[in-house]
Amino acid sequence: MASSSSSGLTFKLHPLVIVNISDHYTRVKSQSLSPHSASASASAADASSLPPPPPPRVFGCVIGVQRGRTVEIFNSFELLYDPSTHSLDRAFLEKKQELYKKVFPHFYILGWYSTGSDAQESDMIIHKALMDINESPVYVLLNPSINPAQKDLPITIYESELHVIDGIPQLIFVRSSYTIETVEAERISVDHVAHLKPSDGGSAATQLAAHLTGIHSAIKMLNSRIRVLHHYLLAMQKGDIPCENSLLRQVSSLLRRLPAIESEKFQDDFLMEYNDTLLITYLAMFTNCSSTMNELVDKFNAAYDRQGRRGGRTAFI
Repeated sequence: MASSSSSGLTFKLHPLVIVNISDHYTRVKSQSLSPHSASASASAADASSLPPPPPPRVFGCVIGVQRGRTVEIFNSFELLYDPSTHSLDRAFLEKKQELYKKVFPHFYILGWYSTGSDAQESDMIIHKALMDINESPVYVLLNPSINPAQKDLPITIYESELHVIDGIPQLIFVRSSYTIETVEAERISVDHVAHLKPSDGGSAATQLAAHLTGIHSAIKMLNSRIRVLHHYLLAMQKGDIPCENSLLRQVSSLLRRLPAIESEKFQDDFLMEYNDTLLITYLAMFTNCSSTMNELVDKFNAAYDRQGRRGGRTAFI
């Protein structure tokens, strides 16, 4: 397996694909645990000494679009896999492809996905079987094992390249870099999942603190990456490192967005939204105060109404 790809393709991966693969793996893993496994292990004393079974692998197709040298993976669907022959159910694949083509006419099968720590030799059999649909399919691999020290996403995208090994041309998997691309609906969904209320009944203050901590970490990470980019450009300007035109074009594209943020229209829209937010906050505060005052008056009237009328007094309101 080569270290990196030389095709020059740019891959953009949407969060929906990662969620689909993770959900597929979770369901298959939970279904693989038989209900009578707990009672069977209790009756067999030597069962605990046996090594745990290997985690199941899931398989499916990834779909999206390719515009020039940019490949954007939008969605995925599951496939039926035969482990004895290391092959996919072709009839099921063609049926799913036809159904998705009716709903998403612009999406095409870009490749396939699976789970595991690394690509296996049997994966190339599936990869070659999909070449009649896409002559250069991509392979998205999700590592389901938990590694607390890992900061990057456990996702790897592979391409296939023809290399000559010992005088024999062979297809091998090579790693490709990718970026996460999101649309508004995906950002809302991911944010909703990230801010779900914990099962232990955490308070609103705890959730707010966690939310602010996440924002602070994101800003800190953005600041550190900007500093790295700034130092890199300074070193390039001094001639310490060679000039890369592709990186300069990306930096130039990023800098073109800055005047749009400082425009008069942006300031007007920002101030309008800011004032609306303050107004809603004030209204919520007044409503809360009025509700508290009404509850206090109701309690006062309930406590002194009957007794006050007997003594010649009237209620407060």
